[in-house]
Amino acid sequence: MTEEEKQKRDLKDRKFYPAEKEAEFEKKGLAKHTPQTAHPSYKLAFQDTEFLLREELRPVRFQLELLKPEMILDEAGVGSTMVMYGSARIPPPESVETALEGAKDLPDDERKVVESLVAKSKYYGEARKLARMVTEKSIIEDGKRQFVVCSGGGPSIMEAANRGASDSGGESIGLNIILPHEQAPNQYVTPYLSLNFHYFALRKMHFLLRAKAVAVFPGGFGTFDEFFELLTLIQTGKMKPMPILLFGKDFWTRVVNFEALAEEGTISKKDLDLFRWCETADEAWEHIAGFYELER
Repeated sequence: MTEEEKQKRDLKDRKFYPAEKEAEFEKKGLAKHTPQTAHPSYKLAFQDTEFLLREELRPVRFQLELLKPEMILDEAGVGSTMVMYGSARIPPPESVETALEGAKDLPDDERKVVESLVAKSKYYGEARKLARMVTEKSIIEDGKRQFVVCSGGGPSIMEAANRGASDSGGESIGLNIILPHEQAPNQYVTPYLSLNFHYFALRKMHFLLRAKAVAVFPGGFGTFDEFFELLTLIQTGKMKPMPILLFGKDFWTRVVNFEALAEEGTISKKDLDLFRWCETADEAWEHIAGFYELER
């Protein structure tokens, strides 16, 4: 009995060709080449890029950008994530001397900016250490990997997160985003877990869908956006509480007056308990382990 005959008798086999097969038929050009088949309107809708990029198809693109990462992470056995937010500008410790040398002849205000960023390079080290510690735990529950390190996939603090996981021989996720200027995944993101987004909203959703803990390091507008959205979701009851580890008290209290917000009444005093101040990876893991009653 031939393979084709077996398939005909297979009660589990679907009688419709899958989309992949239909696309293969079109690629082989089984239809005659005529003015009708050559026109863009004849293309299969799911293979017509120009059609998918039309304004009216935005809801479909939203759905695809929600679904593709979800399927990839599910197939990879990712049960939960340890999310790490932070600046794309803080240099790694090994680049500090070069940065300071290059800043010597800069105007005072520019040189001070470089020195300020260099002073924060310790957080690159702590982010890397925390990612390494979490990855070394290799917690498996219900057949799924827990606390898989997840970053924005870019440089600096994001790189430190993926690098720390790589140090332990583990895998990590990078949620990159298309920007007008060059934005490429750092070299430590696990290739098949390197995801790319067009929509900031969908990217931020995927950061939190599987998050069981979030470490927030000094950063700029992007970090503020991600951090305050997370606080808002928990404050309003849209998300259950989780460990939110805020690294760099000197930085954060200088750029955000949390106490003043409470004193002004625009947030409650108890809202200041939504996050935990941290300076080291050890402090962060101690809080996570305590929250979930894990082995230290």
